[in-house]
Amino acid sequence: MKNNRKYLNSGLPLLMLIGIILLGSCSKKEDAFDNRKVSFNSDWSFHLNDSITDNDTIGTSTKWRTLNVPHDWSVEGKFDEKSPAGYGGGALNGGLGWYKKTFKVAEEDSTKVTSIIFDGVYKDSEVWVNGHYLGKRPNGYIGFQYDMSPYLNYGDKNNEIIVKVDNSKQPNSRWYSGSGIFRNVWIETTNKLHVAQWGTYVTTPKVTAQKASVSFETTIQNQNKTSKKAIVTTTIFKEDTKVTSVTQNITIGANANQIIKQETQVENPILWSVEKPELYTVVTEISVDDKIVDQYKTSLGIRDFKFDLDKGFILNGKQVKIKGVCLHHDLGPLGSAINTRAIERQLEIMKEMGVNGIRTSHNPPAPELLDLCDKMGFIVMDEAFDMWKQTKTKYDYGNDWDKWHKKDLTDQLLRDRNHPSIFVWSIGNEIPEQWNEDGVKIAKELAAITRQYDKTRPLTAAMNPPVNMNIDAVTLQFEKNNVQINPLAASGVLDLIGYNYAHQTYEHHKKNFPNTPFIATETTSGLQTRGYYDAVSDTIKKWPVRWDLKFTEGNRNNTVSAYDQVQTPWGSTHEATWKVIKKHDFLSGMYIWTGFDYIGEPTPYEWPSISSYFGIVDLAGFPKDVYYMYQSEWTDKTVLHIFPHWNWKSGQTVDVWAYYNKADEVELFLNGKSVGVRSKKGDDLHVMWRIPFQAGTLKAISRKDGKTVLETEIKTAGNPSNLKLTADRNTIKADGNDLSFVTVDILDEKGTLAPNANNEINFSLKGNGKIVGVCSGDPVSHESYKGSKHTALNGKCLVIIQSDTKTGRLELTAKANGLKPSTIVITAE
Repeated sequence: MKNNRKYLNSGLPLLMLIGIILLGSCSKKEDAFDNRKVSFNSDWSFHLNDSITDNDTIGTSTKWRTLNVPHDWSVEGKFDEKSPAGYGGGALNGGLGWYKKTFKVAEEDSTKVTSIIFDGVYKDSEVWVNGHYLGKRPNGYIGFQYDMSPYLNYGDKNNEIIVKVDNSKQPNSRWYSGSGIFRNVWIETTNKLHVAQWGTYVTTPKVTAQKASVSFETTIQNQNKTSKKAIVTTTIFKEDTKVTSVTQNITIGANANQIIKQETQVENPILWSVEKPELYTVVTEISVDDKIVDQYKTSLGIRDFKFDLDKGFILNGKQVKIKGVCLHHDLGPLGSAINTRAIERQLEIMKEMGVNGIRTSHNPPAPELLDLCDKMGFIVMDEAFDMWKQTKTKYDYGNDWDKWHKKDLTDQLLRDRNHPSIFVWSIGNEIPEQWNEDGVKIAKELAAITRQYDKTRPLTAAMNPPVNMNIDAVTLQFEKNNVQINPLAASGVLDLIGYNYAHQTYEHHKKNFPNTPFIATETTSGLQTRGYYDAVSDTIKKWPVRWDLKFTEGNRNNTVSAYDQVQTPWGSTHEATWKVIKKHDFLSGMYIWTGFDYIGEPTPYEWPSISSYFGIVDLAGFPKDVYYMYQSEWTDKTVLHIFPHWNWKSGQTVDVWAYYNKADEVELFLNGKSVGVRSKKGDDLHVMWRIPFQAGTLKAISRKDGKTVLETEIKTAGNPSNLKLTADRNTIKADGNDLSFVTVDILDEKGTLAPNANNEINFSLKGNGKIVGVCSGDPVSHESYKGSKHTALNGKCLVIIQSDTKTGRLELTAKANGLKPSTIVITAE
């Protein structure tokens, strides 16, 4: 900001809004962990500079619009081939944005501490309240807090907060980042004697089925001008039942912090696991003169785990294979603006596939993701950085490294270390410095910081690869004058050797790293377009030919076959890596790149593609066929999935694949006539038939010991005729945040999905709600995700409905030329 003080004292008219602040006058409490804070998301004013060459100021003539945060302004814009962010950044523009809000603070809170908490602002944010500068935070992914108390007006007087967000320097990310206050904002009000921000640290040093020891380390902050005597009581609850409690008397000096340590035991603990993620709540209370002055809640999951050289990952004494995926932070058509229900839906879809692990690639995640992973049972790898000092893009975090990395990592550790779902810390992803001694030096520093704040979890880095690929694939010998082992991997800094790709080397891990357990931090990089299939499925294609060469081949319309046959040169097909991982106990598990498609990084293509092809699930949340391979391998569900669709040219040769489990064989029938029985041989994960197309019905029957296990069929669709709307939830909360994800299927007159239908669909909504996203999962579509119409991809489209704060009916209607319209009713209550 130019001439900051001049601007902030310029008498800019306040936007007169109803104050919603603090305790009685604030909005709904956050009940999950911390009841001291309330939402500060509603009724912000926003202005986006017309261009990055605008003067870096705002004034009395600035035009504002009212909105709620979390907010991502980039996803509201048009896809732009000339965007400075590039197609890697989703071809969506950044810019310079301003947010402001007026509010009141109750007079009775003038003796308390009032802070504002931002869970994440992308990026280079600066904050002022009533003209006073609070601070700057370059990192867009980590949360931060400012004490506003010295600068506030109390009672009937207004306060004004200004947030400047500068995402104008592009490119600064290798994927779509989003722009703005894209995570939640909170107001926190505490007594001057209180538990500090992220001030609890709860560990379970020893856990058995009979007893768990629990240790508490609590930072108490006294912002009074005099010392205080107090009682600190820490209680563990299971739901509403008190389990155990411990109390300690303290005396804390004026304007001082004090760390107190307490211990207790839980008899017959109910252990946290991926199948049953049981949670306790720790409540820390500070009392002065028999009056509770502060209460702070922390989630607790009691579990025992280790990574073993021979048995991989052991959780509560049981060997568990980590079946994980990597996720970027964007939520498809919602952009990067966080929404708890949208994250929950992603995790539900992953759980249904059999996923039990999430890697937060490649940055601190939204707190809501970790809360949900705690509750739903995921093995989380919490990752801090995509780069260290050496940049990957011109304006990325490497430019802020020297000044900010220690603070950012420390804050991430303090914020996240109580989450029972976190089992691994990752200090970096594919760091350029991994190949030299500078990287080893930095890694030692990061490891020391991590272990200072948490010694309960192992540390890794996602290396590409830990063992050089240009070596003897059989012996992998360490040869003189030929460095084969990644210096970072060889340094002894890491507790786990993290492999990005290089699946050919996994079997030799114990020979190359005899003292350090294995984790596949990133694997596969298979590529597919949902619903598109190349004619011949049993040839493996490497697209692009090399990572640093422009891709000049490919398919018309930038499609990629949805058979599991296309991989990047550094990766593999989905089947190839899983076959290796499942074979050996010492291979603790894997995190696949990626669970969902995401905006940006449209490998192997460039413009006009603008979103990725890596996902097992597309950008709209529709599974690709390989989803069912994993489901057949990773779950106890009975699976029989055949593909592709059955609309082809007469006589055309078509490869039909089947993923199945719990059966010895699958027989395929075309119009009632058997075309053969197939069984998986050796380590096969699917079976295939190559047959000429004939319109009609393709039916598969799986059998075990001659008895039918499951039947499924695909029919040739006629001309598109109808629209069908299906909501993931027909009843949602009238809280202004909840979402209903409505799938639109294009059907023929008999109700069969029309797999080649790409009609433009128009949406309208009646009632107290709004359409907040539309998407088909097409990586080449340039239609806005924020519009009221969208073109389907291969018979499917998605529309996302958000509630208002009023109860009632939401009536969504979908129309398309030549098709019968459809209406669905969603109830907000």
